[in-house]
Amino acid sequence: MVKHIVLFKLKEDAPLNEKKEVMNQFKKAIEALPAKISFIRKVEVGLNINGDETWDIALYSEFDSLEDVKAYAVHPEHVAAAKLLANLKESRACVDYEI
Repeated sequence: MVKHIVLFKLKEDAPLNEKKEVMNQFKKAIEALPAKISFIRKVEVGLNINGDETWDIALYSEFDSLEDVKAYAVHPEHVAAAKLLANLKESRACVDYEI
């Protein structure tokens, strides 16, 4: 099994209400993906409630293989969900590890 963890930082100068709206849209879109992409074993999106921390969004997901993670990355449903952050994303960090 491969765990896929991604952290997103949104632009500091973006209006707070816009950030919250986009974060909630992203969470809803990503958490709907297992119904559309059969090889996602688990997905969870956390929205940071601690404004003193660096990252705004944490995405946790599980797949059977790294090949499935790579297929997920280019899947049209995932690409559409990821585009929700396109205008507000400042940075992204990712770790994929096998257990």
